[in-house]
Amino acid sequence: MFSKILIANRGEIAVRIIRACKEMGITTVAVFSEADRDALHVSLADESYCIGPAQVGQSYLNMEAILSAAVVSGAEAIHPGYGLLSENARFATLCQQCNITFIGPTGEMIEKMGDKDEARRTMKQAGVPVVPGSDIVETVDEALRLGAQIGYPLLVKARSGGGGRGIRRVDSEAEIERAFLAATAEAQSAFGDGAVYMEKFLFPVKHIEVQLLCDAHGQVVCLGERECSMQRKNQKLLEESPSVAVSPKMREEMMAASAKAAKAIGYQGLGTIEFLLSQDGHFYFMEMNTRLQVEHPVTEMVTGIDLVKWQIRVAAGLELDFTQKDVTLNGHAIECRINAEDPYHDFRPSCGQITMLHIPGGPWVRFDTALYQGYTIPPFYDSMVGKLIVHAPTREEAIRKMQAALCEVVVEGIENNRELQLDLISDERFGDGSYTTDFLAERG
Repeated sequence: MFSKILIANRGEIAVRIIRACKEMGITTVAVFSEADRDALHVSLADESYCIGPAQVGQSYLNMEAILSAAVVSGAEAIHPGYGLLSENARFATLCQQCNITFIGPTGEMIEKMGDKDEARRTMKQAGVPVVPGSDIVETVDEALRLGAQIGYPLLVKARSGGGGRGIRRVDSEAEIERAFLAATAEAQSAFGDGAVYMEKFLFPVKHIEVQLLCDAHGQVVCLGERECSMQRKNQKLLEESPSVAVSPKMREEMMAASAKAAKAIGYQGLGTIEFLLSQDGHFYFMEMNTRLQVEHPVTEMVTGIDLVKWQIRVAAGLELDFTQKDVTLNGHAIECRINAEDPYHDFRPSCGQITMLHIPGGPWVRFDTALYQGYTIPPFYDSMVGKLIVHAPTREEAIRKMQAALCEVVVEGIENNRELQLDLISDERFGDGSYTTDFLAERG
């Protein structure tokens, strides 16, 4: 087992990883930007190093500075959390070259699965159902020809990156040229790769993902599914496990397809296979995330398995001490993301000092955050400031528990989306489980 790990991240996920390391007896190293000097993860870690100015590109994406901090501190491994460098193939490879373990898959694996076009082809060869679509599209003329074959509506999608960028919906042939050029330009700007492909736009659909844990000894275990259909502009707001739309038979089929996909590529570590579930009950591979997910706590709640600890153990070469038949899903868990933004003014980001903070408690209520009273949220980073997670024996009880917990959340000094989350969790379509990915767009 590693004796010292550097956490190449910030905010609540850095705090989450540090806590897991402390419980495992592992010394922790934090890195921080000048804007994060007073951040909670800095004070919780055993050591901390400033890696640059506030801007992400000069600090949390500064690979040389992070690796230098790891070498100077004597860290044996780097945990990237999610976002930032977590799916950066070059960083994973540089860690390997510096004899530092990257807690995640290899750079080659990240590159392979990060290329969504190649991922589609790999899954198709492995027998996993994929959304009808194309390979890389290089010209407008080619897009017009393939669009006629695929049929409208369709999506033009960047092969790199994520977060909903580099994606355009096309409802007719007349929209192809503008959508192709816009998606290409956005992808080039956001990811440094303007390559795009096209796929049939399925709607209405649910967004279902299967959590995988794979060790270096060939064991692949699926830890059930999460539903992530409550989204705004392809950004998740609320997640739950298990999904009310997934029957036991479908769950077995999804997990079998996911395990097949992981084994086909020789995957190691934590990973997530994301599917689109159509109303006729068919599911299709969308993409694979080769990292820890924001919504991992709902899986932890229903399985009782600490994903961060096992991610670290697997990276250290340990064998899983449980098999698929040992995994059971107990009860129901829901997660609401608490964001520093104003949902009633076009989700305008908010920053400032936390003048009052009250975190809800009680049995099976968890609030993952890096906030503390008096902390000043800087304007340079992602708007998510906390995740509220609840667990109960049934979905109905979990909904009531979440409603009660949200009513207790107090974050004063900034605008936040607590009231919106209360509205969403109380909506009839969420209550009966019929909500789909277009729910917020329809709601207005």
